[in-house]
Amino acid sequence: MKYLGLIGYPLGHSFSKKYYLDKFDKGNIQGIDYDLYPISDIEKFPELYTSNPDFYGVNVTIPYKKDVIPYLDELSEEAKVIGAVNCIQIKRQENGRPYLKGFNTDAYGFEQSLLPFLKPEHKKALILGNGGATKAVKYVLDKLRIPYQVVSRTKDAENISYADLTDSIISQHQIIINCSPVGTYPNIDQCPDIPYEGIGPDHLLYDLIYNPEETLFLQKGKARGAAIKNGFEMLVLQAEKNWEVWNQ
Repeated sequence: MKYLGLIGYPLGHSFSKKYYLDKFDKGNIQGIDYDLYPISDIEKFPELYTSNPDFYGVNVTIPYKKDVIPYLDELSEEAKVIGAVNCIQIKRQENGRPYLKGFNTDAYGFEQSLLPFLKPEHKKALILGNGGATKAVKYVLDKLRIPYQVVSRTKDAENISYADLTDSIISQHQIIINCSPVGTYPNIDQCPDIPYEGIGPDHLLYDLIYNPEETLFLQKGKARGAAIKNGFEMLVLQAEKNWEVWNQ
């Protein structure tokens, strides 16, 4: 039996576990298990793969996407730039020593799900929130050469605050990406505090949240004629990219 899993703390409902177990079942993929491994301290991480030589892949979630990096032997190009890892490939060398390589497949999922929606008028982006997910989004926008401005709760040298936003700023940034957790179930009556009056048919609103399927943020954009996209496809694409990484 080979083993895959998700590390983080705490771990509640997991998209990943259900996704992979369903994938194994539907594809008649046998001899592989995927489980949750809530570890209260990142120092416990090596116990997973040193005690079990059949452990060959790991997903990483909050709060360890950065903390896991010192335990890795190599980083992929995008993981180096982003400075965060959500997928680890574990291979065994000839001497039996595990060799760990970290990837950031969030960036791949975001890019591939965004590209079909981009139009010539989508020239500048606003990123709402400055948490962990923001780094992968910034990496993709840099790659696509789309200028962006981050909006955070507190203003600093690089970020503006929500209080700084005006209709004019909104209208000048045709892509608005919500990287904050605001609006996630069960708080479905909440949305980022932005002047939605500046949104029009030339806008694209992308919400990394996928539950609910249509957040209040997306509903408000849709009501003003904007194109909308939630984060579910991004999640599926990164999950499939993980599978590719583990089995290459």
